[in-house]
Amino acid sequence: MNMQVVKWAVDLAMGVTFLACFITGMFKFTYFMRLFGLTSLILPIAQMSNLHDWSGLLLGLFVAVHLILNRGWIMAMTRKVLSGNKTAS
Repeated sequence: MNMQVVKWAVDLAMGVTFLACFITGMFKFTYFMRLFGLTSLILPIAQMSNLHDWSGLLLGLFVAVHLILNRGWIMAMTRKVLSGNKTAS
């Protein structure tokens, strides 16, 4: 399996779940609703809360998979930074 495609799919899934979590979080946060004048909206808060919670859990899972898939690069960069190598890129 092509690892670049796998990494792309994981990153795409992270982006989609982040957007779902962020948007539902904004709607759950009543201060933002009042700030943007959306107080007359009637929203299914229970379903949005469930979507927010599940998307947050999925986002955490995708971040963990992302870190595992990129652990080699993360370790190499950490070594370069901690060694004081100025050519870290």
